[in-house]
Amino acid sequence: MARFVWQNVRLFTGGVDLTTRMNQLEVVAERETKDATAFVPEGNAWAEQLAGIASVSMSAEGQWEAGAGALDAEGWDSLGGVSAWTACPAGAADGALAYFTGALRGQYNIGGSVGDVAPWTANVAGNWPLVRGVIANPPGIARTATGNGSAFQLGAVAAGQQLYAALHVLSVAGTAAPTITVKVQSDDAQGFASPTDRLAFTAATAAGGQLLRTAGPVTDTWYRASWTITGTTPSFLAVVAIGIA
Repeated sequence: MARFVWQNVRLFTGGVDLTTRMNQLEVVAERETKDATAFVPEGNAWAEQLAGIASVSMSAEGQWEAGAGALDAEGWDSLGGVSAWTACPAGAADGALAYFTGALRGQYNIGGSVGDVAPWTANVAGNWPLVRGVIANPPGIARTATGNGSAFQLGAVAAGQQLYAALHVLSVAGTAAPTITVKVQSDDAQGFASPTDRLAFTAATAAGGQLLRTAGPVTDTWYRASWTITGTTPSFLAVVAIGIA
């Protein structure tokens, strides 16, 4: 990926697309450093550090809005809870790089000075690892029938690793209880001649977010999102991110 100006960031939390409602985003992954310096038999002692506990945090700011599909309801309802957060540094196209995690929202600030565009601020602390993966279903394509997403070669899931996925259902339309059930499948080849279901999200009938993970080892190296849609004239906008960590 070439260098780029920080101007086309996508951010999803729960069932809300914050992209056009924010102007600042920071994702921080870090490991504690623990001093392990010991005496040496001769010469000068040099400090030695060990990597400690890992953590992740996200902070974002933007322009406040209330109403269906806007930030306010999601921010209030998720306060004190863990929800899915997915950031895409260069858009949210199929296969785009994605960073996602399950994060505890411990703070939601709104309001500012007279004359300001009404602002909001959110700071969240990860309860899951920060996963570096891909967008397996982009938000701009309306899904109206059962189908499968593109296949991505992410590699095997080693023992001690996990396969992670985040689902953001952004909008639901249709009659007679439109429902979407999303899975993450794996196979040993790009053609998915014999797919295996690895993760199955709860059937969704409204906007919202979900997170799932499953432990390795998984020897398959190809992964995709798959969905089953029911109802009359259903239509869904959704984001799926998958990765291994």
